[in-house]
Amino acid sequence: MLQFLKALQTSVLAKVAGLFFLTLLLCIPLAEIDSINNARGESQREAAQELAATYASSQTMIGPLLLVPYVERWMEPLRDAQGKVIGQEQRSKEMVHAVFPDKLHIEGSMTPQERYRGIFKIPFYTLNAALSGGFTAFDPKVLPHSETDSKIEFKAPFIAFNVSDLRGLDGSPALVMGGEALRFKQRVPGLADNAWFADGIHAPITGAALAAWQANTPLTFEMKLGLVGQDTLAIAPIADNTTARLTSPWAHPSFGGRFLAAQRNVTPQGFDAQWRISSLVTSAREQVRAGLSGRVDGSDAAATASSARPQRNLGPLQTFDVSLAQPINVYSMSTRAGKYGMLFIGLVLMAAFMFELFRKLRLHPIQYGLVGLSIALFFLLLLALSEKFAFWIAYAGAASASVALLAVYFSAVLGGWRRGLSFGAFIALLYGALYGLLASESNALLLGALLIFGMLSALMLVTRKVDWYALSRRAEPAVPAAQGA
Repeated sequence: MLQFLKALQTSVLAKVAGLFFLTLLLCIPLAEIDSINNARGESQREAAQELAATYASSQTMIGPLLLVPYVERWMEPLRDAQGKVIGQEQRSKEMVHAVFPDKLHIEGSMTPQERYRGIFKIPFYTLNAALSGGFTAFDPKVLPHSETDSKIEFKAPFIAFNVSDLRGLDGSPALVMGGEALRFKQRVPGLADNAWFADGIHAPITGAALAAWQANTPLTFEMKLGLVGQDTLAIAPIADNTTARLTSPWAHPSFGGRFLAAQRNVTPQGFDAQWRISSLVTSAREQVRAGLSGRVDGSDAAATASSARPQRNLGPLQTFDVSLAQPINVYSMSTRAGKYGMLFIGLVLMAAFMFELFRKLRLHPIQYGLVGLSIALFFLLLLALSEKFAFWIAYAGAASASVALLAVYFSAVLGGWRRGLSFGAFIALLYGALYGLLASESNALLLGALLIFGMLSALMLVTRKVDWYALSRRAEPAVPAAQGA
């Protein structure tokens, strides 16, 4: 039995099985490090939510549009208990008619800024925009009568404008219409309590602008807007023809929404993007109309349709978006790096085993375990350093520390500094390959497959003439001859 245990200790096959088990065992610290990384990432998201609650959130911009409040009056027969008509009763209801601009052009620049919550850095922007456009002459005959023989009485029209988080307004927007400067006021009057558009702002049309409106002539407008938002700006294309141009020194934009930019130019100095959207290709107007009486589901500015009349589900508000994306999210990068942890540990332990096998050395399982733990510690060190420094600096620091530690350790274990340095060079090569995988996200699968294939090919080529049975026999202790033979 003792001889069998000794043979098992020196068996190559048993050692390979032990290394495989050790690699699986080292997945435990890797999983713990991954859970720490996920917790830190969640803390970053909570920091972003706290700043959104206390400062400003992502912004969805709608408008400006012209609202015409009116009262529809009609007469209904008044009946007695027997149903006989005994007179007439006047009835009325107040409604709002929306007039959308025929042209809307938005020219804006997004100045990036960063806010901190603890150690977490959250991107914000300040939008300085000029909006210009016009409304066609209003024809009262376009308003449908909901009751027979009713009469419509118009009230003073006003301009309505909405952003999803009014706290982001940098002062009051400056609006000039028909040569008349208009002042914005809180909320949008005449809308239902559950109408999300009621939370916006409005500017009564007065003076020369009102006179032009009453004369049924077209109206042009110009509006200056300052707006602060977190990360993303979304704009609803509500005009017959909506055009926009947004510029920013931010070099890592992310374009999204229903409509992508028709033209965009992204350089290390920033981006310049342009949109051209026709009302023929979007249902944003219909969604906004629903938002005047109820709510439209989906985005920050809208939820499920709700009004006196049934409306179909209009879906998320259609917008075109641009986000100031973070070029490197350290937590997602650390997560991606950790996914290669088991592969890294396996390759390092395989290299140590090759040294042991061909140099006729003997490494203890504890030594293998320490080497594996040092590789796992690299991922924890990377996470901690990346919160304080740029990711490439954190990666270089963690990798250098790991390579230096293993080179010094193996210089003693393998019995020579040359062997230790060569082993350290192998580890440095692996870290360089991992950084290449992280830096090239679009080619990560290809590079990872090539790395594994290359390592396996090198192992097979190096060991293609090895007599594994001979190595096992050479490693086994000599069995003493039987007594009295």
